[in-house]
Amino acid sequence: MLIRNTWYVAAWSSEVAQDELFARTLLNVPVVLWRDTNGSITAFEDRCCHRGAPLSKGRLEGDRLRCMYHGLLFDTAGRCVEIPGQDRIPPQAQVRNFPIVEKHKWIWIWMGEAHLADPALIPDTHWQDDPQWRSLEGYTYYTTNYLLIADNLLDLAHLPYIHPTTLGGDEAYAACIPQVEKLANGVRVTRWGEGINPAPFVQKVKNYSGLVDRWNIYDFLLPSIFLMDSGMQPTGHDAKLGNRFDAAEFRSTQALTPETDESTHYFFSQPHNFAIDDPNVTKAIHDQVIKAFEEDSDMIHAQDKMLRLTSDFKMIPIGADAALSYFRWLVAKTYKAEQESKVPVKVQEV
Repeated sequence: MLIRNTWYVAAWSSEVAQDELFARTLLNVPVVLWRDTNGSITAFEDRCCHRGAPLSKGRLEGDRLRCMYHGLLFDTAGRCVEIPGQDRIPPQAQVRNFPIVEKHKWIWIWMGEAHLADPALIPDTHWQDDPQWRSLEGYTYYTTNYLLIADNLLDLAHLPYIHPTTLGGDEAYAACIPQVEKLANGVRVTRWGEGINPAPFVQKVKNYSGLVDRWNIYDFLLPSIFLMDSGMQPTGHDAKLGNRFDAAEFRSTQALTPETDESTHYFFSQPHNFAIDDPNVTKAIHDQVIKAFEEDSDMIHAQDKMLRLTSDFKMIPIGADAALSYFRWLVAKTYKAEQESKVPVKVQEV
C-alpha cells in the first residue's frame, strides 16, 4: 500500500550536488534529481519519453538535461526542446516532472497528482539545521516493506530488549504504559519512565550518577515520518511539568520512503541541544543511533524472512500494539480513498 498524494523524503540535500545527476527509485518509480544553475532541484522520471533510456545517464547542459541515447534535450519543466535532426517536436515529447521542496536539509518529493502538492503539508524538521541543535546526517537501507519498520518505530516497548546497551537500558521502561492519541494524519505516542536507570547511549556522553525520569513523545505521521521529543534528567525535578533540569534532550527526525513494495530508504538524524560545541559528542550520539538501528535492522530482516515463509501467518496483537495498529488502519484507509478517487496521475502541465 503505497500512498502517492503525500510528501516523501527523496534525499538529503547533500546527496544532490551541482553539475551531477542523482538517481534513486522511489515508490517503484525511477527518479533522477539534479540542480539547475541557480541551485534549485528538478526531479524527472528517470526514463526518456523516446525509448525509455535512463536520463540519469544523460548530460547536463546549463539548465537542461540531454538524453545520451538519441540526444533529446529537456528543460526543467520536462518539455523536450530539441530533437537532433528534426525540426518538429511532438507535443507529447515530455517527461514527468515531480514537485520538489528543499527544506531543513531534506529534499521532499510529491509522487502523486502535482496540483495537490501543498508545501504547507510538509512536517517541521527545523532541528536539523537549527543553530541551537547539532546532528549528523544518516541513511540506511532495508530490503523489507516500510510498514515493518513503521511497526518497530511505533512500539518503543522493544527498546530494552533489542537495544540493552544502546537506546534501551532499564527493562522497567518497557512496562511503562504509553498514552496513544489518534491524529487525523497519524498517531502521537507519549511514554514516561520515572525513577529508572538512564539509557546507556546517554551515559556515554552525559553521565548521570543516579536515577532519571525519561520521556519519549513522538508523532508518527503519514506517509511515514517520525518526529520525537525525547530525553532524560535526574528524577524528582518535575520533568512532566516541563521543568528541564540538567536534561539531555533530543529531537529525532526520521523518514521512511519506500523504494519498492519490498525495499525502503531510511533517512534519520538525532539532533541534541547540549554540548553543541563538542563535535565528539555529536559523533558519539550518531554512532550509538547507527548501532541501535543495526540492531533493529537485524531483527526486522529476520522477522521479514519468517513472514515470507508463511503467507497465511496471522499476528496476535498485544497492548503495546495500539499505536501501530491504528497507523496501519490509517494507511489502509488513506490508500483505499486514494484508489477510489480514480484520478489518474498525469504529467505535470506547464
